[in-house]
Amino acid sequence: MLAEVEDISQWKTFNADIDVEALNKAVAFAKEAHKDQTRASGEPYYTHPVEVSKILAEMKMDTATLVTAVLHDTLEDTEVGYDDLKREFSKEVADLVNGVSKLTKIESQTVEGKQAENFRKLLVAMSEDIRVLLVKLADRLHNMRTLSHFNKKPEKQKRIARETLEIYAPLAERIGTHNIKEELEDLAFSYLNPEARESITNRLMFLRKEEAGTVDKIIKELKVLFKKNALQTTITGREKTRYSIWKKMQRKNVSFEQLSDIMAFRVVVDNVGECYHALGVIHSEFPTVPGRFKDYISTPKPNGYRSIHTTVIGPMRHRIEIQIRTAEMHEEAELGVAAHWAYKGGQTRAKDATHYRWLRELLEILEQEQRPEEFLENTKLELFQEHVYVFSPKGDLIELPSGSTPVDFAYAIHSDVGNRCVGAKINGRIAPLNTKLQNGDQIDIVTAKSQTPSPTWERFVASGKARSHIRKFIRQQQRDEYITLGKAMLQKIFRQEDYEFTEKAVSNVLEKYKADEADDIYAKIGSGLIVAREVFRSIFPGHQSAQLKNAISAREAMEQVKAAGNRMMMEQSSGPMPIKGLIPGMAVHFARCCHPLPGDRIVGIVTTGKGVTIHTIDCETLETFADTPERWLDVSWGDGGPDSPENHVGRIEVTFVNTQGALGTLSTVIGKSGGNITNLKLVNRSPDFWDMLLDIYVADTKHLHNIIAALRATPEIVSVERAKGR
Repeated sequence: MLAEVEDISQWKTFNADIDVEALNKAVAFAKEAHKDQTRASGEPYYTHPVEVSKILAEMKMDTATLVTAVLHDTLEDTEVGYDDLKREFSKEVADLVNGVSKLTKIESQTVEGKQAENFRKLLVAMSEDIRVLLVKLADRLHNMRTLSHFNKKPEKQKRIARETLEIYAPLAERIGTHNIKEELEDLAFSYLNPEARESITNRLMFLRKEEAGTVDKIIKELKVLFKKNALQTTITGREKTRYSIWKKMQRKNVSFEQLSDIMAFRVVVDNVGECYHALGVIHSEFPTVPGRFKDYISTPKPNGYRSIHTTVIGPMRHRIEIQIRTAEMHEEAELGVAAHWAYKGGQTRAKDATHYRWLRELLEILEQEQRPEEFLENTKLELFQEHVYVFSPKGDLIELPSGSTPVDFAYAIHSDVGNRCVGAKINGRIAPLNTKLQNGDQIDIVTAKSQTPSPTWERFVASGKARSHIRKFIRQQQRDEYITLGKAMLQKIFRQEDYEFTEKAVSNVLEKYKADEADDIYAKIGSGLIVAREVFRSIFPGHQSAQLKNAISAREAMEQVKAAGNRMMMEQSSGPMPIKGLIPGMAVHFARCCHPLPGDRIVGIVTTGKGVTIHTIDCETLETFADTPERWLDVSWGDGGPDSPENHVGRIEVTFVNTQGALGTLSTVIGKSGGNITNLKLVNRSPDFWDMLLDIYVADTKHLHNIIAALRATPEIVSVERAKGR
């Protein structure tokens, strides 16, 4: 058991400003509150928060933070309330403890849902005061140190270790607490992949025996070199962590023996000028390894980390990494945001959190409407991936997840910039929006007021912020489209049956369809979850439809349409419903089997959960739906032509002579006719002829027929037809 008075009095060696009396009071309070509780180890429960407080004392944190650590579990696990803490200690302490505490009532029953809800609260709390995160990290660190006591519950150990690796270690890195990050990673590694960790440990031990004294010899030689150049330095050397070695082996797909820079040496000097002097001395003496130089002093990392990194073929021909920094930089690198309390005399408060771009971006993800599990996925994307550092046109450094694209960059600048992004320049050259960014790229985003996020962006973005914004837009846009479509479908039924459409009539069946408002019913109709005529029957249960009495099957209607050349006769009394104004890919989808174009006679098939799929009236796929007339919808392109000024995909089958330049001639004719090839597939190839399928952007059927006519007039083209059902 801890002897708290002696231990706490010793904490003043870390920070002379610690109020020992306040801490003793907090320990006594926690001891009483947790008096009937024990840890898995059998120790009294209060020993855990005291140890958490000690971790923070070693980080030179202020008294309020240390008191919060001692009390951090009282709100969650005891009868103590917020007002009790406020009365006994202070509002500052009560707010901090409340921020650290988990949610007591969580709606989600899944593990991921609970994890996400707790993380939501942590994000909000640490946006108010970053010390909440420091207490949470210290709490997690002590829990990981004592996780071995759950040896009878290996699945629980792995779950906690995985959460630590995916959320808490990246959070520690983001605020620059390097020591905590490394220990959390190593402890989690020991539970998630013990075999790999043990293997690396054994190899490191073997390496130490093989190269005993090597580190000391390298340090000695470096000291002689710096002294000869009139530089006073402190030099230390250490092995890289087992987890970082394993990650590098995985990333580069190499064995342990192939890794050449296991050792890292740190050179600490007095000022920034001497950092660059030391760098010059090293590069003058030893060959550098290309691509391994990074200057985080002139361009600090977003978490404030500053240092110079270089890799050289150093003393005794060893490949070594050398980090050069000042003493202040070193303390900030080890303690991160916690070092601010040492330098600012405890004046750092909530406002300091606003300097962290990553925290603001996580909060933006939090603001998006999404399921808890989706939120957790997006925040993991934001935290856990490796990073790439790029520049804005003004020279601002932006940190993004590895694999990010200009779209990710646009959202990192501002959500409005992301939503209106239409193009990008990378290092002054126009580049596709799905281009992977590289370290040092300078990005310039081109925007347009009329632009909206494309659903296709979600396939290639890498940042959680971009993904959450895109998904939110798609959800909202899709719902709006479903509402528009569903309302039009229901209004059409009302007109057919000679009833006046009113919102009040729809509101009478809200309870039956478990809807809060009429829009919910329209959305369900538009998405195909319920049928419009079903809703009409629910509103007017006694009505006898004349159309139903004389109804014909979908198959008969289809045959009559093909024979007579008229529109679908399913709902002929009020004419076809226009699809003008509905965005393709949202509530309305164009079938890929027949590629309908403006000018074609079309029919809609209501698909459960997807809305309406548009087919040409002679599409062979319609046979599949012949026995479900309730799913057929009479639709048209809208008055006066296409549903939008955007192009549509038309597909053609081409056979051309296999001669030099024939393919070039084919594409030239299509281009001169105003078409644009979007995809092509070689169906058959022989020494004399090639058969090919081509997808072409066109405005309507007339445009496609003009292209076909131009191709038929070309000598190299043997035949060309519009493709059907392929």
